[in-house]
Amino acid sequence: MRCLALNASFEPLTMVPMRRALRLVIEGKAEIVESLHGDLVRSARSVYPRPAIIRLVKFVHVPRRFRRQVTNTFLFARDDYRCQYCHRTAHDLRHRECLTRDHMVPLSRGGGNDWANVVTACSSCNTRKGNRLPSECGMFPLHPPMEPHFVHLAWAVRRLTPIQAKYIRLFYGEDALRALGGGSELALEA
Repeated sequence: MRCLALNASFEPLTMVPMRRALRLVIEGKAEIVESLHGDLVRSARSVYPRPAIIRLVKFVHVPRRFRRQVTNTFLFARDDYRCQYCHRTAHDLRHRECLTRDHMVPLSRGGGNDWANVVTACSSCNTRKGNRLPSECGMFPLHPPMEPHFVHLAWAVRRLTPIQAKYIRLFYGEDALRALGGGSELALEA
C-alpha cells in the first residue's frame, strides 16, 4: 500500500511507500491527514495509525520544468498505452513488439523531444515510419500530440483509493480527476 503525500499547501505531490510515509511522520517532517480506520502500525515503543494521506510540514518547491518532462512512462499513459498509428494496445502487440516513442518530426530532421512532437508507437509502426514526416508516409496519429495537464502526468500511472482521489478532486477539480481514468471510478464512488 502506498500513501499520498501532499505539499504543505495541500497540493498532491506523489505516492510514497508506507514505510517512507511513517518515517517522515516520526521525524516530524510530515503529519497524518487521513488514515485507514482501525488499521494500526506498531513498533516496540509506539503505535501509529496507518496513513493514507500525509502532508509535509514545510513547503517543497517543485520546478515546472521537472513536472513536464517527457518520459516513456508518462507518454504511454498519456496515449492510453495505445499505438497512435495502428491503434493496438500494449496487450495486442505480437511477440517481440513493444511500445516506443516516435517523433512526428524526426530528430534527424530538426524535430524536438517535446510533448507536441512525440507519440506512442508500436515498434513495427515506428520502423515503418522511419525518419519521414506523417504526410510523407501517410501515417497520422489517432490524437494530435499535446502537453498533458500536470495532474494527468503525475497520476495517470498510479491507482488511487477513494480517500486519495478526494484530495486530487479538492485541489484540481472534478474534470482533472475524470481525466485520470482508473482513479476517477474510485473517486466517483467516494
